[in-house]
Amino acid sequence: MFTKHLPGTAAFDELAAAWDTVASQGITDTPFQTHAYQQAWWRHLQPPSADLHTIAAYADDGRLAAIGCFYIVDGVLHFNGCVEETDYLDLIVQPDEAEAGWTAVCQQLLQPDFPHWHTAKLCNIPAASATRTIMPQLAQAHGLSLQEEVYEVCPIIALPPSFDAYLDMLDSKQRREVQRKLRRAAGADARLRLIGPEDDLPQAVDDFLALLQLSTFEKRDWLNDGRRAVFHEVAQAALDAGTLQLMFMEVNNQKAAALFNFDYKGRIWVYNSGLDPEAFGGLSLGVVLTAKAIEHAIENGRAEFDFLRGNETYKYRFGAQDTEIFRLTLEKAEGHA
Repeated sequence: MFTKHLPGTAAFDELAAAWDTVASQGITDTPFQTHAYQQAWWRHLQPPSADLHTIAAYADDGRLAAIGCFYIVDGVLHFNGCVEETDYLDLIVQPDEAEAGWTAVCQQLLQPDFPHWHTAKLCNIPAASATRTIMPQLAQAHGLSLQEEVYEVCPIIALPPSFDAYLDMLDSKQRREVQRKLRRAAGADARLRLIGPEDDLPQAVDDFLALLQLSTFEKRDWLNDGRRAVFHEVAQAALDAGTLQLMFMEVNNQKAAALFNFDYKGRIWVYNSGLDPEAFGGLSLGVVLTAKAIEHAIENGRAEFDFLRGNETYKYRFGAQDTEIFRLTLEKAEGHA
C-alpha cells in the first residue's frame, strides 16, 4: 500500500466519494465511522489547539483501502471523535486488509516529517477489532511501548424472534414492571411516534434536545452549541441514508420522552435520550419508550439493541449484557519522541 497525508479538513472533500464504501465494510462498521459523523464531529467539537491529520492508504490498483483520521493536541494523537460523544472508533479498513492498512498508516505516522506526537491514545476500540491483535506486533516492530486497558462497557441486548420471547428473558420482577407500565401507558393513550422524511426534522431534533436538557442537570450542562449542531447535522445525514431512528412518546400530542437512535446494519444504536420528568410522571414514559423501541426492533427483524457506552443500571434491567471497548496507549521511545 502507499499512503497520502491529508492535513486539515481536506480529507473530508478528497475522500468523500469513497469514504462510506470503505467504512461500511470496515473492521469496525458503526454509525461513527461514516463520513457525515466524522466531519460533523470535527466541524463542531474539535478540541482547542487540535490539528487534524488524515492518512489515506491506497491499494496497488489505486483503490482507497484504509482511512486513519486523527487529531493531535499537545503531542498526543487521538482518533477523530475521541472520546466523549463517540462510542466506537477504529481504523477504517476492511478485515482482510487490516494488517496491511495499519502497517501503512503506522509507517506514515512515524515518518520524520509527520507532525510531532509522542503518545497515541486510541480510544473506544471494540473487543472484536483486529486492531487489538495487529497493534502489539507493530508496536514491537517500531520500538513503541503499548498498554491496553478496558476503557468502558457497551451493554447490548441480543434480540430474540418475538417480544414475548424477549420479555421471557427478563427476571420475573422486571418483566411484570415492564408489562404493567406498558398497560398503564396504553390506558393513558400514550403513543409512539417515529420521525420520517415527511416530518419537519429540524423541529423534531429541537424537540428531542429540549427533552434531553430536561432529563438531568448533567445533560442540561453537557448540551453545548457544538453538540447541538452535531445532533442536527448527523440527524439529517442519517435520515437521508435511512438510518435515523428518532422516536417520541406522546400523550395528548405532547412529547414527553424521546430516543435518538441509529438503525444501522441490523442493530439499534441508542445514542441519547430525553425525558420531561414533570410531564405525565406517573406513566414512566422513559421506560415505556425503551420497551417500545425494543419491541419495534424485534418486529422489524433487528438482531441487537446496543445501549452504547455506560453501565447505567436501567440497561441491565432491560436484559443487556456487557461488551467491552478498549483504549490502546502507544508511546515513542524517548530518543524517537
